[in-house]
Amino acid sequence: MDVLVIGGNRYFGKRLVTLLSNSGHRVTVLNRGSSGTPEGAELLVADRDDETSLRSALTGRFFDVVLDQVCYTPRQAEIARRVFATRTRRYVMTSTVEVYEYEDSAVPVTEDVLDLRTVTVDTGLPWEDPEFRDAHYGEGKRQAEAVFADGTAFAWASVRVAHVLGGADDFTGRLDHYARRVRAGEPIAVPVVNRPATYVYVEEIAAFLAWAAEAEFTGPVNAHSHGPLTTADLCAEIERRVGGRTVFQEVEVGEVSPFSFARSYAMDNSRATALGYAFSHSSDWLAQAVSETVGGIR
Repeated sequence: MDVLVIGGNRYFGKRLVTLLSNSGHRVTVLNRGSSGTPEGAELLVADRDDETSLRSALTGRFFDVVLDQVCYTPRQAEIARRVFATRTRRYVMTSTVEVYEYEDSAVPVTEDVLDLRTVTVDTGLPWEDPEFRDAHYGEGKRQAEAVFADGTAFAWASVRVAHVLGGADDFTGRLDHYARRVRAGEPIAVPVVNRPATYVYVEEIAAFLAWAAEAEFTGPVNAHSHGPLTTADLCAEIERRVGGRTVFQEVEVGEVSPFSFARSYAMDNSRATALGYAFSHSSDWLAQAVSETVGGIR
């Protein structure tokens, strides 16, 4: 297949490009060209926020599938819907568990708990402002999904990715936040009621996206390993790796540590299972993920 990956220059995006290339697909990566061309892929340089630039870079090109790793706003989705209307037969958007940011469910949520038909799309918000976009990450993804769900000329799917763990190249700093505090015995701020969440190993989400490129399903699908994890689970594994002691400090208000959740919105991956993908259990990879990410902490 001819595959276009939009983004694909860091973390699980890099792994996705490698998997697709190793599977024999012809892979093209489109980004602003700020990093090197991933091995085994062709590079197209364009600003996805600039429709003219994007159309120019894609002149004469058609792809069997587009994997959009970096669609964060409804504006970006609207541009993509127009530009790729005649340039692909299938479009897979990487979304997030944060689309469920308004949920608080005692049971893991299925995809249909979010009715995209009810999501108000507002392209007039300051989506070009990085601070605004970061602060409204889940809402931006919700609205982007809603744009695609409203109708496209191509088959469309979204992969709602759980919190990702693992890799020495984890750029988020979230596990390091815990590792440094555990090693020093410093307090870790958590909600009074700290809920478990669903996670996925960095290598597994890359594999799932590569699988999704070859699949035919449409609409949203939750993507995560079996076995939700608590903050205590993560810190216990970090203790085993770096030593130290976990000290939780419960706070009623104020900023809490990453991966600490006062509400429940763990995902249900039964749709992915029914479609034929077998996710691992978090216990199969948690030790490896923590070792990869915090192994260098001193």
